[in-house]
Amino acid sequence: MPEPYDVITMGRIGVDIYPLQTGVPLARVETFGKFLGGSPSNVAVAAARLGRRTAVITRTGQDPFGDYLHQALREFGVDDRWVSAVAAYPTPVTFCEIFPPDDFPLYFYRQPKAPDLEIHSAELDLDAVRTARVFWMTGTGLCAEPSRTATLTALRARSAAAPPGAPDHPRATVFDLDWRPMFWGEGNDGNGEAKDGNGEAARAHYREALAHATVAVGNLDECEIATGEREPHAAARALLAAGPELAVVKQGPAGVLAVHRDGTTAEIPPLPVDVVNGLGAGDAFGGALCHGLLAGWDTAHIMRYANAAGAIVASRLACSSAMPFPREVEQALTGGRIGAAAPGATP
Repeated sequence: MPEPYDVITMGRIGVDIYPLQTGVPLARVETFGKFLGGSPSNVAVAAARLGRRTAVITRTGQDPFGDYLHQALREFGVDDRWVSAVAAYPTPVTFCEIFPPDDFPLYFYRQPKAPDLEIHSAELDLDAVRTARVFWMTGTGLCAEPSRTATLTALRARSAAAPPGAPDHPRATVFDLDWRPMFWGEGNDGNGEAKDGNGEAARAHYREALAHATVAVGNLDECEIATGEREPHAAARALLAAGPELAVVKQGPAGVLAVHRDGTTAEIPPLPVDVVNGLGAGDAFGGALCHGLLAGWDTAHIMRYANAAGAIVASRLACSSAMPFPREVEQALTGGRIGAAAPGATP
C-alpha cells in the first residue's frame, strides 16, 4: 500500500481576485491579485506549509483558471491528482473588498453551478480517503448533488475503515461546518435543496455528517446552524452529542473554545494582531489544527498554535500564499502583537 496522506481535503476551489488596495470599494479598485482560493483547498495549502503531505479532492472548469489552480496547488506542494475538470461549468472566481479590521465583503461567482459541486462518488479513491491520517470536509460540500452524496460516501468509508492506529499515527475526520447560505440550492437543477437562509434543510445533512466526524469546527453562526445552539459551551456539548470527540467553537475576538469528549476543555484568547484581511485566518487555523492533531499535541497547545497561524494570515493581504511556515508560527507564539506583513510568506 502507498504511504497514507497526512491530510486529504474535499470540496471548494476557485480563484480569489483580491484588490491590492485596502479601504477602497471595488468600484474604485484599479489593481487586483490572483490567488488560489476555496476553504478546503486553502486548508490543504496551510497544512502543506507546515510540512504535511496533503492532497485535495475537487473539480475545476476546463479553462485557463482551472489550469492556473492546478499550477498553484503544485507550487504549494499539494497533490492535485484528484482535481479534475468539468467542461460544462467555468472555474469559480471570488472577489472581496477589504475594509480592516472587520469588514471583508465577499462576492462569489459560481453560476450556473460550481464544478466543485460535481464531485461524484464513483470517482473517489476511497482507499486513499480511508487511510488518510486526517480527512477534512465542509458543509458546503453537502449543499448540492452529486457533491452531497460523494461527501457522505467518503465519510461512511472513513467510519467503516479500521480504527485509529498507533499514537504516532493518529486518525481524524474533521467536519468544517462552513455555513454559506447563498450556496444552498446553487445549480441544483431541481435535484437539491431550495435556498435555505435559516438552515433548516441544511441541519439534517449536517447531523448525518456529524455522526461520522471525530472533530467538528465552526464559528458561532455555523454551530447554531448545525445544532440550534449559539452559546459556546452549549454548542460544544451539542456537537459532541452528535458524534464527534472534539468540538472547536471559534468566537472571533473572544478566542476559541475546544471541548473534548474526555472532559478536557481549553479556552484560548486570540493573539493581538493588526488585521489587514481576515478572510484566510480560518483556513490557516484549519491547516494548523490538522498539523497539531497529527503531532499528537494536547488540545490547548493545538488551539494556541492554530490561533497563531490564523492571526498571521489575518495580518496579510492574501490567503493561500499567506499561509505561515512553522518558524513563523513559533515566532508568533513567543512574540508580541502580530503586525502587518507582505502578502506572501517566506520560509
